[in-house]
Amino acid sequence: MFLAALSFAYFAKALSGSYMKSTITQLERRFDIPSYLIGIIDGSFEIGNLLVIAFVSYFGAKLHRPKIIAVGCILMSFGTFLIAMPHFIIGRYKIETSIRSSVNSTNNLSPCPASSPESSRAGDQPSVMPSRGCERESSVSMWIYVLLGNVLRGIGETPVQPLGISYIDDYAQSENAAVYIGCVQTISIIGPVFGYLLGSLCAKIYVDIGYVDMDTVTITPGDARWVGAWWLGYLIAGAITLMSAIPFWFMPKSLPMPVDKHDSSCTPEQTRFIKDSPTAQHKFRPEEPPNLHLMANEFVPTLKVLLGNPVYMIYLCVTIVQFNSLIGMVTYKPKYIEQHYAQSASKANFLMGMINIPAVALGMFSGGVVMKKYKLGIMGAAKFAFGTSLLGYFLSLFFFAMGCENAKVAGITVSYTGVEGLSYQEQSLFSDCNSACLCSKREWDPVCGENGITYVSPCLAGCTSSTGSGRNTVFDNCRCVAVSAVADTLPGNLTATVGQCPRRDSCDKVFPYFLALSVLSSFIISLGGTPGFMLLVRCIKPELKALALGIHTLATRTLAGIPAPIYFGAIIDTTCLKWGNKMCGGRGACRIYNTSAYRIVYLGLTLGLRTVSFFLCILGFALLKRHIKREEKNALTNGIAELESLRKEESSSIHCEQFILALDCNPDRETRL
Repeated sequence: MFLAALSFAYFAKALSGSYMKSTITQLERRFDIPSYLIGIIDGSFEIGNLLVIAFVSYFGAKLHRPKIIAVGCILMSFGTFLIAMPHFIIGRYKIETSIRSSVNSTNNLSPCPASSPESSRAGDQPSVMPSRGCERESSVSMWIYVLLGNVLRGIGETPVQPLGISYIDDYAQSENAAVYIGCVQTISIIGPVFGYLLGSLCAKIYVDIGYVDMDTVTITPGDARWVGAWWLGYLIAGAITLMSAIPFWFMPKSLPMPVDKHDSSCTPEQTRFIKDSPTAQHKFRPEEPPNLHLMANEFVPTLKVLLGNPVYMIYLCVTIVQFNSLIGMVTYKPKYIEQHYAQSASKANFLMGMINIPAVALGMFSGGVVMKKYKLGIMGAAKFAFGTSLLGYFLSLFFFAMGCENAKVAGITVSYTGVEGLSYQEQSLFSDCNSACLCSKREWDPVCGENGITYVSPCLAGCTSSTGSGRNTVFDNCRCVAVSAVADTLPGNLTATVGQCPRRDSCDKVFPYFLALSVLSSFIISLGGTPGFMLLVRCIKPELKALALGIHTLATRTLAGIPAPIYFGAIIDTTCLKWGNKMCGGRGACRIYNTSAYRIVYLGLTLGLRTVSFFLCILGFALLKRHIKREEKNALTNGIAELESLRKEESSSIHCEQFILALDCNPDRETRL
């Protein structure tokens, strides 16, 4: 029952966590913030962990663990609800566009305000003047509520892993512990499947659904300005997390202990006596009232003993580096699929949930089964985890070859004549073909010309008239479309339609190979997940287990979970070619990236960090071998001492008629018994 309850709690926290990552681009656009700021919001979850995890792991292990987990689940649900709150207090989402929605489809509007060439050179007049609502929205940054909600989620999630895993490892038989932990981690990987699917569903729904007439929305889910109903998924995830707290209120503080776990602190004589007893099947651990003062005094010495274990410390360093790579990669992978392969946020999340995450779940479970079937020891688990990680690393190198060309955007990636390799500057948005218009260089309102080139706005495309309304708007007499090299083969009146031009077929052909390789490499890398986790549990003393798991989680949260999304986001921001603008002025979210540079920095940073971790693994193997030899030597010494003790007992039993009642027997042995 505890295994089922913990699995559901893992599912709930993984669902809300993955949903947060699926809404990254939605939050960027809704709050007009860059990627590094989204990284700070994402990392705030780890900050919540950092505040309480060491104390929860240490003190919680000695208190009522199931009830502490229940309190954590309630806090997680409240934090998830808080994230959704800005939607209900912020104004309606305003799309940056020059297209007018009109009932009269014959309405003819000119996207090109007439001006003199001198005035057009300014090119920096905003197309839409700031409204009165601008001051109200800028007085408080609504993304602060998202950050605070994520911090609360982090605080609530703190006790689930260290207390839950240590509870299972304490009361499960040794040979079953790996499978049980593998089951819990597998369920926790299934959570992101539903999280990304929920993200995919909500990304298709317009953010203000129910409040606006969808016929007046001029953009599609594939547009860089589209914002889905990001808030809806947080309400659903919060309700599920709240339900996961219920079973833990009815769980006991302790369970019957298997014989092999009960005797870790007993002498060999006690062990034999218990095994011969008719009540040897299970034994309850004697419960003592918790002494908080004594526990507090023992905390620092216990921590010193744990951090003095070299195998544990090198394991900590390796996982910190690998988690930096993993967290940075996973956080921005849907965004990478969106930007590099021109997929919508909904499709990117759907693919992550239905293809990538199940491969990881299968790999985690298979790793636990392999460890049980082949009875891998500490060294075997370490070699298996290292081998799978190395193989996955070599496969990931092929991602560099699966690139797409930049989208053709006039004045940004290609010139107005269609020549590629343009070095983008703001003034390159202007050309002779649009010099007669007073265009803004700040707005992003893309249109697709008949020549296959995207223009930043109908004005910058040199279009002089428009017909239709909403998504059916067509711009006519576009002078910039006529000056391109491809335009010679097109008819005279060149038009442009709403939205960016689709990518070339070559990019669509590469995308399935990218998905296949992504699934294969994810499966192979995740095979080593469960053996690697069991290595952590087995290389330390049993009484330090909960604290070791807590410190491990604390270190990975602090040194990987917090900084990785921030510096990954900051580096991705450097590849942005065109930034959007906030309603009240200032830089908003990125509208288009240099896809080649994005691929190099994103994949290069991910694989570079993993390269560093492999060098640390070499040192780890040397320390692990020395640790195993020392343990074997100690075991051999203890075995000889036990054999001598048995011989003395055998000779002394000749002079004893009854073992328990004899007064002339060895008093030490009698005391131990």
